Amino acid sequence: MQLLVVVRRLMRALPTTVTRAAGINLTKSLANQYAKDNIRVNTICIGLIKSAQWDRRAGDGSVENLYEEMSKKVPMGKVGEEIDYANLVAFLSSHRSAYITGTAINLDGGLCPVV
Repeated sequence: MQLLVVVRRLMRALPTTVTRAAGINLTKSLANQYAKDNIRVNTICIGLIKSAQWDRRAGDGSVENLYEEMSKKVPMGKVGEEIDYANLVAFLSSHRSAYITGTAINLDGGLCPVV
């Protein structure tokens, strides 16, 4: 019975895991191909970030209650804010990240310990 529960959880995560790995592989390939032209390619692997998507999913319930429940799964104990994403994009777009290419950055409060 326990094995069945584990398999079900893995099957729910499988599409996300496979597409994330493919995206990271594409990022690395494109970064390698375009580095000579000084074009940087990076990936942001987004975790739980507050957005209108979650407002819709909350339906008639409180979105704050939904965020509170979601935050229990995140090692940092909170759901990310839009500004967290914006700050990372701004950094990766700036000269301060001029030597960063071909990397995948998890923006997830520690939620994803692996790809």
